Amino acid sequence: MRKVELVARIAAATDVTNTQAEMAVETILATIKEALHQGESVILRGVGTFAVRTKRARMGRNPRTGAAAEIPARRVVAFKAGKLFKQAVAGVAPPAAAPAPPRQQAATGRTARRTAQAPPPPPDVSASATSPRRRPRTRSAGRHHADR
Repeated sequence: MRKVELVARIAAATDVTNTQAEMAVETILATIKEALHQGESVILRGVGTFAVRTKRARMGRNPRTGAAAEIPARRVVAFKAGKLFKQAVAGVAPPAAAPAPPRQQAATGRTARRTAQAPPPPPDVSASATSPRRRPRTRSAGRHHADR
């Protein structure tokens, strides 16, 4: 897919004009380029990470003549695909996300005093009644001190 096709799909999916979609795509790409130029990584959760890597100078060979040639040090862009991105490309369904636990709000005023003074809930008696507690086994093969 080329950039023109990407712009057209974004415009169709979001009910914006092609010009607005193109401006959005250009802005996103320019922002990514600027961050990479400054040496920052760009992390797109669920997609992957763009990062700048530095390659050292090295000696190479001209494949046509076989003569040694010096390859200068340079900075290259690397992209590491995220887990969800890899799964989407492979056609594997992502694992179902567990629902997030409800957020507790900070209690204020009378509610805070009432919450702070509330007694803890009683322990679960049914679990302890069904499973008797055993004494830990000692070195003397299970005999207790009184049996010696």
